[in-house]
Amino acid sequence: METVLANRVTRRVVEAVLALLGVAVLVFVMLRVIPGNQITASLGTEASAALTPGQLAALRGYYGLDQPPVAQFFGWLGNVLGGNLGISQRTGQSVLDMTLAALPVTIELAILATLLGLLIGIPLAMLSASRPNGTRDAAGQLVGLAALSIPSFLLGAALLALVSKYFHYNPSAQGFARLLDDPGLNLQQMLFPSLVLGFGLAAPIMRTGRSALLEIQSQDFVRTARGKGVAPLQVQIRHVLHNALVPIVTMTGIQFGYLLGGAVVVEQIFSVPGIGRQVLIGLQQKEYAVVQSTVLVIALLFVLVNLLTDLLYRLIDPRVRAS
Repeated sequence: METVLANRVTRRVVEAVLALLGVAVLVFVMLRVIPGNQITASLGTEASAALTPGQLAALRGYYGLDQPPVAQFFGWLGNVLGGNLGISQRTGQSVLDMTLAALPVTIELAILATLLGLLIGIPLAMLSASRPNGTRDAAGQLVGLAALSIPSFLLGAALLALVSKYFHYNPSAQGFARLLDDPGLNLQQMLFPSLVLGFGLAAPIMRTGRSALLEIQSQDFVRTARGKGVAPLQVQIRHVLHNALVPIVTMTGIQFGYLLGGAVVVEQIFSVPGIGRQVLIGLQQKEYAVVQSTVLVIALLFVLVNLLTDLLYRLIDPRVRAS
């Protein structure tokens, strides 16, 4: 048993390392395929074209663009492994400090959005599964379809414009307040982006939960519980929902990992200084170190979330522990 567990852990660690290496190579190559570089981003296209060869060579050396791509990649990767994520040329800050400041904001946003997604998605799944192909099912699937169809940037912009115009309420107009500095204002500023992301997250949770609930409801032990006169609500929660948690946890873990790096547009709309917005600004300024290192941190977090999801399986499902 211990040997099997050790082999499983070793395999997951190796897979994680290979995945992170693949992400590092892919991001490095994609950044250099995109037209432009740090020189054109800082000076503009016309000013860059007017530089003398000596000035251009000096700037390429300053930004490290005079080295071969392979040397640039391994130089950056070696610095990352040594704990140096690079320096932002725009702000003069280390990327590590920027990431440590932005990461808690994104994690808070992802947690709030996930909680809202579960609060919306699981009841909708139970409502739909309680009467398959009926009115409840149609209503639940209609909400899920709307959540899947409406882009987050459109929903966020519409919500922000609606509340600002008719209720004269826009907490994002103030400077961003961190949770420990001003909890009240922070939660107000996080409410709308969390709602937008949570609504989108509710759709896959609802669809996955509905399928799992329908499968569990057809099992013999559920029919036995109903035959013994157990209350319908107790059957749904204690017997059906409990046994359908594994696919729901799987989908929630995947979506939570996505939120850590995929909330770029929502963070930009609501002026949330998270890690996704950090990547977006880095792309605009062609700051290779910022984008490469931040994306690698996001990939690492995604891997850790998947490992945590596997551990949750063992807590909620005895069959997983037995295997």
